[in-house]
Amino acid sequence: MGHLIESLREIGYSVEVAIADLIDNSITAESTEIKIFAVKKPEISIVILDNGNGMSERELIEAMRLASTSPKDIRKKNDLGRFGLGLKTASFSQCKKLTVVTKNQGEISCRQWDLNFISEKNEWFLITPEDYTDFPHYDEFQKLNTGTLVIWEDIDKIPVLNFVEIIDRVRKHLSLVFHKFLEGQVPSKKINILVNNNPVKAFNPFNINHPATQQITSEKINILGASVKIHPFILPHHSKISQQEYELYATEEGYVKSQGFYLYRENRIIIYGTWWGLHKAIDAHKLIRVRIEIPNSMDSHWGIDIKKSIARPADIIKSDLRRIINQVTDKGARPFSARGKKIEDKSLTQFWEIFPVNESFRFGINQNHPLFINLISSLDDYQKETLKYYLRGLQAYLPLDAIQSKLQTNPHSINQESALTEDDINKLLNMLQDSGLSEEYKQELLKTEIFKNRQEIFKP
Repeated sequence: MGHLIESLREIGYSVEVAIADLIDNSITAESTEIKIFAVKKPEISIVILDNGNGMSERELIEAMRLASTSPKDIRKKNDLGRFGLGLKTASFSQCKKLTVVTKNQGEISCRQWDLNFISEKNEWFLITPEDYTDFPHYDEFQKLNTGTLVIWEDIDKIPVLNFVEIIDRVRKHLSLVFHKFLEGQVPSKKINILVNNNPVKAFNPFNINHPATQQITSEKINILGASVKIHPFILPHHSKISQQEYELYATEEGYVKSQGFYLYRENRIIIYGTWWGLHKAIDAHKLIRVRIEIPNSMDSHWGIDIKKSIARPADIIKSDLRRIINQVTDKGARPFSARGKKIEDKSLTQFWEIFPVNESFRFGINQNHPLFINLISSLDDYQKETLKYYLRGLQAYLPLDAIQSKLQTNPHSINQESALTEDDINKLLNMLQDSGLSEEYKQELLKTEIFKNRQEIFKP
């Protein structure tokens, strides 16, 4: 018995995934408000209270059974359940005592699983508490016409030291996974979720309200007799949004890890930020996110696990996914490739150039720049050689890894323009004018990055 209990507890739920699994039940029960209470004193406990339909005593006993439904059963549309195990396994993954109090048609029913008691008796005894009026938040529950109160006690999987951080992670996870319900996008399924009486704000990962977000035409494809809706998005380049907004939509995982498919099952996110091995996550595609919406009748074809946090599409589905990847990645790379090509703009004399090296390339100093030509002509042979090797070292040790890292993590913090101030430019201009410029040289300077927008400076 002890081995079986431990096996049930080690399925691999995180706290946030476990709580999300219980919220699925609340949404299926047509709740409009779900409250989560998490406290760490005197002992850690978590309570989930909803105003859903509640259960009769018979339905409660059935719900407390392990595998109360079969994954092969045809579920009602919008039913977020899967194996009939979520309430129990999600709870056991975090606590040793699970209590459920529910109200339906004016009748209150209560049952409890206590894993310590089960281990002691070596039997699966479902406890019926005699007095449950002292349960946390029971007074609030009692005021509801219908609803359910789920209580986790004897919690041993949540460390006290990280409790605040973990609950914040729960809040962020719920804001993403259930964002469609929180936003009211699901007909007749608008919900409010509160964590310790603080409302959870929806986080839509596609930033759909920003004008720079590209919403590529959606399509419906028929897979194995069911309709699957696919809608690709390309998020705004960091130059189009504020640093705060950029960091928000990067998520804690970062843009590179957050790119890819976002799988929704009955409007609830199952898995996100994955290409399922069909495409490599690269920086050029970090703004691409593809929403896939499937009905609950397709679970077996998408390999959805008991936790509803992992999915593996069947081989027959992958060909369509590859086609969509090929279409969207070309568009998704344009915000970066378009900017990268600026260095090849022949109408502008730039400080850097791209040089071919066999089948690769490197970045190099443009030695045809008028300022460079003017400088090199004023040096003796020793100074020319010294400068040549200095510039070669500068090019060879260009910190590409650091540049790429900063562009990925915090592009708004890069302020490269500050290396050349307006005062610097004015001093340079005065030096050049004092040296006596030919008209030809002036025209060459006006083509450079420094002076391209300063056509008036050489006018008499």
